[in-house]
Amino acid sequence: MITIHTEELSTQALQQYLQAAIAPRPICFASTIDLKGNVNLSPFSFFNLFSMNPPVCIFSPSRRVRDNTTKHTLDNLKEVPECVINIVNYSMVQQMSLASCEYPKDVNEFIKSGFTPLASELVKPPRVAESPIQLECTIQEIISLGEKAGAGNLVLAEIKRMHINEEVLDEHKKISPSKLDLVARLGEDWYTRVTKDSLFKVEKPNTNLGIGMDQLPAFILNHSMLSHNEKGQLANVSSIPEQLRNNHDLSLSEEQLYEVKDALKKNDAALAWKIIETSISHQ
Repeated sequence: MITIHTEELSTQALQQYLQAAIAPRPICFASTIDLKGNVNLSPFSFFNLFSMNPPVCIFSPSRRVRDNTTKHTLDNLKEVPECVINIVNYSMVQQMSLASCEYPKDVNEFIKSGFTPLASELVKPPRVAESPIQLECTIQEIISLGEKAGAGNLVLAEIKRMHINEEVLDEHKKISPSKLDLVARLGEDWYTRVTKDSLFKVEKPNTNLGIGMDQLPAFILNHSMLSHNEKGQLANVSSIPEQLRNNHDLSLSEEQLYEVKDALKKNDAALAWKIIETSISHQ
């Protein structure tokens, strides 16, 4: 393992490491406007949700690394503290990338990237009609993290209106990740796409505590055929059969272990424990 002292690297080199390591990052596709009515549309991958009450997301239009200048988005927000965050999915990712070009201030990125402006209900900047989810926001605060090239500016944006295309909703009127088809930024020119094949669930009990890895029976905890992830699934249940506790003479056959692994692959820890319990009862 290599160790990097961040203060010893150039900003460019550090940027390559950190943006590759801290990923994937959701994309804030922000539309803003200045006092003269000039619209700007630009993507930022330093972005996430930080509060629910009030609903606040944060993004950071950083100072340019090459020349320490600020971006039009930041300048606009200081004049008109409002924005729309347009969620980016796969169908619009190439146009979104085009909007990241550093056009002059009087150039409208909606026109350059071929997006359709849609009037907002509450704020002055327009929404991106092609975006499946649009968040109208007012700016709570802008926090400068420094004056050097590459320094961020944290924009605290309070979400006031949320517009959702019904095509990305499931039968329960909830947002379906497979229908939404999100994309996210990695390092350099790399992106990732949330597809049905890439989705998986990790059960997280909200009312009952998981027993923990330290409470797994030794024949489970020490078995090399089970991965750490699989053991973590087995440990994330609120209880296990009493006869499995503190019994060091128990074991599972290879066939039984594969049945357990198959149940865990289907994200069914309860079934996995049932298989273990049934297998042990016949010993």
